[in-house]
Amino acid sequence: MRVIGLMSGTSYDGIDAAAADIHRDGEGLVVRPLGMVTDTYDEDLRTALTAAMPPAPTTLRDVCALDTGIGRAFARTAARADAELCDGRAELAVSHGQTVYHWVEGGRVHGTLQIGQPAWIAERTGLPVLADLRTRDVAAGGQGAPLVSMVDALWLAGRGGTPVALNIGGIANVTAVRDGAHLAFDTGPGNALLDATVSHGTGGRLAYDRGGELAARGRVRPELLRALLDEPYYRLPAPKTTGKELFHLPYLHDRLPGAAEVPLEDLAATLTVLTAVTVADAVRSLGASEVIASGGGIRNPQLMRALRAELSVPVSTSDELGLPSAAKEALAFAVLGWLSVHGLAGTLPSCTGADRPAILGSLTPGRHGFPALAQGGGAPVRLRVEAG
Repeated sequence: MRVIGLMSGTSYDGIDAAAADIHRDGEGLVVRPLGMVTDTYDEDLRTALTAAMPPAPTTLRDVCALDTGIGRAFARTAARADAELCDGRAELAVSHGQTVYHWVEGGRVHGTLQIGQPAWIAERTGLPVLADLRTRDVAAGGQGAPLVSMVDALWLAGRGGTPVALNIGGIANVTAVRDGAHLAFDTGPGNALLDATVSHGTGGRLAYDRGGELAARGRVRPELLRALLDEPYYRLPAPKTTGKELFHLPYLHDRLPGAAEVPLEDLAATLTVLTAVTVADAVRSLGASEVIASGGGIRNPQLMRALRAELSVPVSTSDELGLPSAAKEALAFAVLGWLSVHGLAGTLPSCTGADRPAILGSLTPGRHGFPALAQGGGAPVRLRVEAG
């Protein structure tokens, strides 16, 4: 089955669309990546999205306008992916949408909201669209994240030791596989606080610390790092999840009252090490034998150097294992979509904290209705990435 996975992460810098041919091979899945396209949000849409994100107030009209605008943007990217990557022969689009709120209170997730109306994708491409994947896990008592843990668990199955898959996006998350058991959780801010600080400190001229250049010119402030590490989230037991509802610019200013007097370069250096330390603490707690990293954070050499300095185990990237790191999350949602339309669960309760595994998402019909697929065949136990 030819599937397009669509993803915009917590950094909301744009939309990734990755396509793959996915088929069953005995007890396993074979995923053959077909490539990826990326589109940035237009400036007006990104500005409106930024203005509506917590802790800023918003209106239902604004939410409706964003739902439509993001849906149209996803539709354009999906159509482009179908034409450029699939020769117009895609069979399913799977849209993560844009997370705008993850409702966590008392360590429990009560709801989650991803917007980007899938009807726009179905209308533009003619494809059936699976969307709203996180809510079903939340309804089953789970955290709704990290959903990529199912794909990580299948992909790393049979690998020796305790491999840990790490994704560094706006929020960082890990998945560990040991003796057939799995555990996953959000470690805390990946790029979220660093991106917010750089954008604020440069008046919007820079959206992130490109190449870690600001951090490389700064020095870590130990007293600021200690204040940031005194965040209760880091001490919560797994599984757990978080988002920009917690880790945002006002949070940083509350934690660091004197931050306005600190040079931007020093703030960047300190926040880079904060991410490295919190990720490394999580990795050590899992007894990792190796770390396989992906996500936008791996393009920051300063962050990767800091992470390697904190860890005593090998740190590689998913590219080195044949899974394109830039496309990994979008490909993961393509796989979750394949599982759902085949009637198979896309979650592991040990990773999300749910009461049971759940078949994910809601399906919007395409031009010719819903995909007609045979059910059953049993849950896959491994995943192999095949060269495209």
